[in-house]
Amino acid sequence: MQADVVVLGAGMIGVSIALHLQKRGKSVVLMDRRQPAEEASYGNGGVVHREGVFPYTFPREVSEILRVAGNREVDAVYHSSALPSLMRPLLSYWWHSAPARYDPITRDYAPLIAACLEEHKKLAEEAGTADMLRPVGYLRAHSKQHALDAELEKAEKAKRYFGVNYAALDPAGIRQAEPHLNGPFLGAVHWVDSHAVNDPQALALSYVALFQRLGGVFVTGDAGSLARQGAGWRVTAADGTAIEAEHAVVALGIWSDRVTSRFGYAPPLFGKRGYHLHYHWQGNAFLTRPVVTDSFLLAPMRAGLRLTTGAEFAPADAPPTPVQLRRAEPIARGFLPIGEAIEPTPWMGVRPCLPDMKPVIGAAPGQKGLWLAFGHAHHGFTLGPITGRLIAEMISGEPTCLDATPFRPERFR
Repeated sequence: MQADVVVLGAGMIGVSIALHLQKRGKSVVLMDRRQPAEEASYGNGGVVHREGVFPYTFPREVSEILRVAGNREVDAVYHSSALPSLMRPLLSYWWHSAPARYDPITRDYAPLIAACLEEHKKLAEEAGTADMLRPVGYLRAHSKQHALDAELEKAEKAKRYFGVNYAALDPAGIRQAEPHLNGPFLGAVHWVDSHAVNDPQALALSYVALFQRLGGVFVTGDAGSLARQGAGWRVTAADGTAIEAEHAVVALGIWSDRVTSRFGYAPPLFGKRGYHLHYHWQGNAFLTRPVVTDSFLLAPMRAGLRLTTGAEFAPADAPPTPVQLRRAEPIARGFLPIGEAIEPTPWMGVRPCLPDMKPVIGAAPGQKGLWLAFGHAHHGFTLGPITGRLIAEMISGEPTCLDATPFRPERFR
C-alpha cells in the first residue's frame, strides 16, 4: 500500500495529525497496535485546558518534596524501583522548574495553549460533534488556604498576561455552581474559558470518522516495524500488508522513544501514570462540570462519575498499583453522594512528559521524512488539534500558524 504519510499512534495527537494531513489532500495511513483512542485519549479528565498556560512544575519547596517523598499522599506516589532510571529526567525537570527558567518556558508554551480551543472547535464542527465541547469550564477547589491563595495568584497572572478568564468562588459560590459538592472547601477558581467533554474517546473517534470520510485509512500494526525504504519509510500492518510512505510521523506518547531511539533520537521522555474509575451516583446527584480538588479530579462522564488520580512515577510496563484511587475514594465520598464503582478494575494510562515541560513537535534530526509529535504531558487531549495542524503545515511546506521553534526536537540532541 502506498501513501504520502503514515502516522504511528492513534491517540488524540496522532488522530489530529492524520486528519489535518488528509484535509490537505495527502493520502494518509493511521496505525496503532490497538483501536483508536483507547489509551490516554480515553482515560483523561475530559477538559480542553484553555487555562493551562502554566505547565505543571516539579516541587521546589523542601517541605513539598519531603511530603511527596513519604509516598503516603494521594496526589503523587512512586515506585522505588523506578527511581534510578527516573533520576536524571526528574532532576532536569526540577532544574527547569526554577522560576528563572520556568518563566521563559511558560511564554513559549502559552501560544500553543491559546490555540487549543479554537482548533478543537474547528475539527468538532467538521466532525458534527461540536456539542460535545461544553462551555462550562471547570473548578479547582481548595481546602487549604495557602493552596487557594496560590491558585488565585496564578489565575490573576493567567488573566493579566495571557487573557485567560476566571471567577473566584467562595464556599457559597461553590454550592451555587455545584449544589451536590459539600466538601470542606475554602474557595475555588472557576476557569471559565476551558471546555468540558463528557466522553473524550467519543470526541476523538468522531475525528477518526471524519478522517476516514475524507479517504484516510486506519490499520492495526506494530510501530516497531518502521524502517527505511529508499528515500521514504515502510511499516507492516497486523495483516502483513506493507505500507510505504514518503513521510512517517511518530505520535506514540510514552512509547515514542522506543521507535525514535532506533533512528538516533532518544529524548529524556518519562511517564506519569494515572488511574480512573467510574462510579454510580446516589439519587439525583450530579456535577455540572469537572472539579479538581487538592489531590484528584472528579468529572461527570457518560459512563458515570470519573475519579481520576494524580501522578504515579513507575516503569511504564509495571503492573498497575492503583493505591491513589484507594486513598482518594473515601475522601471523595466525604463530599459527594457517590454510589458503587461501575467497573471491576481501574483503568490506567501514562502521560508522556519531557523535563522542560514542552512537547516535541517537528522534524526528527538527521532523518529525512521522519516527524515527531509527543511529550504533551497532561495536555495531550487538549493540544491534539493544534499539534496536528502544526505537523501538517510542516509536512506540506506551509507557513506554520504559530512559531514552533520552542518545540523543535533538536533541543534534546
